[in-house]
Amino acid sequence: MANSKKNSRKYLTIGAIIFGLAMLALAFWPSAIAVDMDEVTSGPMRVSIDEEGRTQVHDAYLVSAPSNGRLQRIEVEAGDTVTAGSVIGWISPPPLDSRSDAQARANIASAQAALRAAQSERDNAAANRQLADADLAREERLWELESTSRSALELAQRNAQGAASALEASNATIALRQADLASARAQINAGSSAIPIRAPVSGQVLSVRQESEATVAVGTPIVEIGNIAGDLEVVVELLSTDAVQVSMGDPVLIEDWGGDAPITGEVAQIEPQGFTKVSALGVEEQRVNARIRIHDPADRLGSGFRVEARIIVWLDDNALIVPSTALFREQGEWAVFVVSGGKAELRQLEIGRNNGTQAQVLSGLQEGETVILYPASEVEDGSAVEQREVG
Repeated sequence: MANSKKNSRKYLTIGAIIFGLAMLALAFWPSAIAVDMDEVTSGPMRVSIDEEGRTQVHDAYLVSAPSNGRLQRIEVEAGDTVTAGSVIGWISPPPLDSRSDAQARANIASAQAALRAAQSERDNAAANRQLADADLAREERLWELESTSRSALELAQRNAQGAASALEASNATIALRQADLASARAQINAGSSAIPIRAPVSGQVLSVRQESEATVAVGTPIVEIGNIAGDLEVVVELLSTDAVQVSMGDPVLIEDWGGDAPITGEVAQIEPQGFTKVSALGVEEQRVNARIRIHDPADRLGSGFRVEARIIVWLDDNALIVPSTALFREQGEWAVFVVSGGKAELRQLEIGRNNGTQAQVLSGLQEGETVILYPASEVEDGSAVEQREVG
């Protein structure tokens, strides 16, 4: 009986010691680290250069006073639609003395020479358009026969479109030179009669520079005219380091212009000459103008409007994507922590494009695997982790 009690006390003591050791081990056992997680996915991914821009009419025409004289009140207002040759105002020149008469005749000769030069440029533009249209027709036939590449076809399409725009611009230049010649001729027999000021091209009045009646000198800007519906573009000042990544024809999304949906466009020109601009922080930056052709301008979008241009320099419709916030550097290589069986597994991987939010995975991960976002320094290879509770 005594031995039985002694054995019971022994077992109770051993049990208490084991329980204490278990509780002690449990107290010091590392708990799972709460982390944010996300999955590796596949889908469309793009890399873009985002920059603020402004709209403008590509070929805007500034109508100036054809002679010295008294400018009467302009008959048009900003936003009015005008046709080529229509009268937009009148100017009454002073009587010509012999010296002014000689100057006027010299102006006529100069205007005639400028008109002949414009006609020559128009003939050259017409020949270029004919050649570009023939090249496009040939590339379209080869495309149907699967004997050419899409890039060659798109290049031919852009060249044909550019040639058509150049021909249209040269025709407008001829109209402008004809108006200059008419104004120069009008000075000869003007006397005290008023000279009509005519619109050189059809379009909208963008601005009226001289609204009130006044005495003006020859060449004084009066009215600016442009074709908003068909000639509107966006000018974006890119950092020179970004500009080298952009190519002509790159697609563009125009956002934050005030409408509900983005407007599409494409890069039409990257100017070869950069310039220095001081940022809001006082830092000197090298900038380059990029001109974006708008495919379908919105009715309410005008010249001088602020927009956000998103130039897409790379696009993959089926990329393997990991969140950029999961990436970190490990021994000079990109790495992530993959969650496997409740533990963090260090994984090195090869990364392609990175747009700041998503990164393209070239190797090292598979679709559907879970990675840790914003990995803290306490997370190590083999650490127990759990999903952080929201809220």
